Amino acid sequence: MAAKNTAQVIIGGKIITLGGYESEEYFQKVASYMNGKIAELSEMPGYSRQPMETKHTLLSLNITDDYFKAKRQAEIYEQDLQQKDQEMYDLKHELISLQVQIEASQKQLNQEEEEKNSLRARISELEKELDEMLQD
Repeated sequence: MAAKNTAQVIIGGKIITLGGYESEEYFQKVASYMNGKIAELSEMPGYSRQPMETKHTLLSLNITDDYFKAKRQAEIYEQDLQQKDQEMYDLKHELISLQVQIEASQKQLNQEEEEKNSLRARISELEKELDEMLQD
């Protein structure tokens, strides 16, 4: 089992200790994301006059919105991946089918070539017989 980590981060100007199985770098990245959202909301007119509870709610809503958008994008990527996997499977199946057809055509071509050579040999034999008959 991985060791539990803790890290002190600054969120909204306050030092907070985060703990979990992620790295300290990850905790800092989360804090940076939250600070970015706080800064983004702070630029909105009237945000600074809102009660702290409303500010927290707006922050939560913005982060939740980002989460659902990212989740939807991940679902789209997953669907695309599944579609591409199916297309790849279909192409591999088609390739194998075409290879089988090529092998069958090659076999048939070889058989026809052998038959052609056999017929040429028979023609040569018949021409010799004809020549012999004409000479007699």
